[in-house]
Amino acid sequence: MSAPVTVSVTRHVDPAQSHEMLAWVQAGTSLAQSFDGFLGSGWVRPAEGSKEWHMLYRFADADSLAHWEASPQRAWWLEAAAGRIEATRVERRTGIEGWFDDPAATDVQHLRKAPPRWKQAVVIFLVFFPLSVASNWVVSHTIADWPLPLRVLASVLVMTPLMTYVLLPWITRRMEWWLKR
Repeated sequence: MSAPVTVSVTRHVDPAQSHEMLAWVQAGTSLAQSFDGFLGSGWVRPAEGSKEWHMLYRFADADSLAHWEASPQRAWWLEAAAGRIEATRVERRTGIEGWFDDPAATDVQHLRKAPPRWKQAVVIFLVFFPLSVASNWVVSHTIADWPLPLRVLASVLVMTPLMTYVLLPWITRRMEWWLKR
């Protein structure tokens, strides 16, 4: 099973057509929601009146994304904006890129809300606690004589990729029913 894929599209729009742009984005979201594997979408623009819009949509895997992108529904939707909305850059992301952008400087509209932070914290705890216990046990039985900063460094160097690429995506998929309720 492949990892979820987020597509980021930068589009240029005449600021006078902001209302039309919102309606067009919402129509695209409504169409995409009917496809298996659709996880959500949204948009960000740098400032009020900006011509640049950054649009995001996410699918559970590359096959689901390919099905949406090849669909006649998407072709119809894109055609509806032909000549008025220009796509200037498209990126596909499967990791955690963009998590650390500063949201304070942007005007953000989410078309699908993220789970409450307390639920996110619970899910992270479900993975982090057992991994931390296991890591501390391994460290105490293998490199206990190393200086503390080196033991912590070794532990973090192993735990960070495990959390980011393996365990958090795994637990998020299994707890999706609860996170989105």
